[in-house]
Amino acid sequence: MANNHAAAPKRRTGRIVFISLAVLLVVVAGAAALYTLNLARSFDGGRTVVENVFPEESERPEAPEPDSEAEKAQTILLLGSDTRGEISDDIDEITGTRSDAIMVMHIPAERDAVYVMSLMRDNWVPIEGYGNNKINAALAFGGVPLMVGTVENLIDSRIDHVAVVDFEGFEGLTDALGGVTVNSEHAFSAGGHNFSQGPQQLDGEQALAFVRERKSFSDGDYQRARNQQAYLKGVINTMLSRDTLTSPGKISDSVEAIVPFLTVDEGLNSKFVGSLGFEMRDVRSGDIHFFTSPTLGTGMEGSQSVVRPDWDRIDELREHFRNDTLELYEP
Repeated sequence: MANNHAAAPKRRTGRIVFISLAVLLVVVAGAAALYTLNLARSFDGGRTVVENVFPEESERPEAPEPDSEAEKAQTILLLGSDTRGEISDDIDEITGTRSDAIMVMHIPAERDAVYVMSLMRDNWVPIEGYGNNKINAALAFGGVPLMVGTVENLIDSRIDHVAVVDFEGFEGLTDALGGVTVNSEHAFSAGGHNFSQGPQQLDGEQALAFVRERKSFSDGDYQRARNQQAYLKGVINTMLSRDTLTSPGKISDSVEAIVPFLTVDEGLNSKFVGSLGFEMRDVRSGDIHFFTSPTLGTGMEGSQSVVRPDWDRIDELREHFRNDTLELYEP
């Protein structure tokens, strides 16, 4: 079991998990969470809505054919930034900072699964107007529109919605769910907490330390990504359990813990989320798939340590994004 020795500091590296939780909770539990008018108002009233999140139309990948399966699918870009408190109505003015977390969530037209792809923040990729650079630098160079354009170029598909999330509600969300059980691959210590190998129950402070740690592992960010996915699976299992879905109080508390820390495009509203949640009412934890964009490991570019994308596998991935066939992709 994890032992609490000291309060873990709130650092931005835990945000990668919170980003996914924020959107996954309102999507996967959306039908139940937004059944009541009050919760719908809570979602719409609590989040920050911004415009100007997409690149110029001429710079974007070709739109899918009307009424095609690819058009019916939804792809959502999830970002973490430490500038949440400074965001006003112009999200494209978020410059000078780098995104700590980048995830692409794809929901197929059939609404029978969710695919969440993590992008290592040090991926060495082309950024329009800046040559090759680490992918998380796109936010610093040109704000959210440039980040959206960079990711769209990487997957050769359009992003339908964008969510920028701060992680300060992370502990409250975890505790609102009554704790989360994770299955740890390794025993390690981090942030004043000890984690054993195997299943264990975590509260909010422990979970933040669990998903943040990388120095304890020989492969650093790669194991941290696996731990984050293990935690997400634990949260989803809790969210989709009978105890949660039949508890209006737990659902309400969880939604209210998330929405103050969400900044989204104007189309990501309660109507969209509620409709999507209802369409996905039969999705269970086994239907939610996590993977990391294909890479060839790390290398150096000048004095920078970078992650090398596996462009051959990315070409394959692009085809599946374009055709809404991610179920055929084998990470």
